Amino acid sequence: MSRNGAGRAFIGSFTSAGGRGVTVAAVDRETGGLTVLGVTDAVPDPSYLALGPGSTALYAVSETEAGAVAALDITGDEPQPLGEMRPVGGNGPTHLALAGGHLITANYGSGSVTALPVSTDGTLGAAASALQHEGSGPHTDRQRTPHAHQVLPDPSGNWVLSVDLGTDSVRICALDPAAGTLRLHGETALRPGTGPRHLAFHPAGGHAYVLNELEPTVTVCRWDAAAGVLEPLGESAVAPDDVVDDAEAVVYPSEVVVSHDGRFLWAANRGHDSIAVLALDETGEKASLVTTVDCGGHWPRDLVLDPTGQWLYAANERSGNVSWFAVDAATGIPRHAGSLTVPAASCVVFG
Repeated sequence: MSRNGAGRAFIGSFTSAGGRGVTVAAVDRETGGLTVLGVTDAVPDPSYLALGPGSTALYAVSETEAGAVAALDITGDEPQPLGEMRPVGGNGPTHLALAGGHLITANYGSGSVTALPVSTDGTLGAAASALQHEGSGPHTDRQRTPHAHQVLPDPSGNWVLSVDLGTDSVRICALDPAAGTLRLHGETALRPGTGPRHLAFHPAGGHAYVLNELEPTVTVCRWDAAAGVLEPLGESAVAPDDVVDDAEAVVYPSEVVVSHDGRFLWAANRGHDSIAVLALDETGEKASLVTTVDCGGHWPRDLVLDPTGQWLYAANERSGNVSWFAVDAATGIPRHAGSLTVPAASCVVFG
């Protein structure tokens, strides 16, 4: 918590594009507003962040050719390095998550997933294992090789899923918490050329929604946690028909979020610069586009709900700002409420 008792947000940005690194901001729970508390540029290109247990440590990828990950002490308002940065054994790490006492990274450039042990003091050990993805897709400019874009544990905590844009698939892995080794359990193929980027689970745990980057769609899947099986059920558009049908339109979906009550799904659309609002049916198996609203900037790279579920935040990379929206509980439609300047903003997480 910050000194004034408000919640805190941690904002990543691309230092190579003029970003400040990691920004810490106080969050006004009544208005959704953000106020900067501190900044650090100790980590190059900290494009994605993850909060550690107890909210005393923050983890950041360094999305560089060399590829590394860092731990930061966030007990104060200005983050401080916590131990040494660790190589991930792959290039362009773009996402990370905590699972089984390890920090797992998705390495976009090399198409691999790495596990690093997390010590009791929050520091990181050397990489314990790396799992190399294999395969390709029909888009020769984007899918010649694997591109792991996201990694996250499932709600049961028994599996680690990695979403690969280059191979049009989601891999399900088992993590050995003692050795830190990742074992491939299964791979779910999605429609060729869709370019899956990120995945979000339904709060009930039985469904998952895979947002596709190369086509403006979300793939609805059934998730069997007992068997570790992800089954695609169908696709829904995250952009209006006239945009989907326009060959000249630039739409690259980036992030998918599900409401805490499981009634709505939101997706950020870069290029179209919108937030798509989709209604989920009671089963969680059908998603229908309701509308899109302006994202409050340009090129929304990340989208996240605050812990209360009342405020939705978009990190707009190319306009250099984080916008926040009040979510209508009845319709799910976000209403723009404010914005904070954050050059080259890439992600937001809450403490």
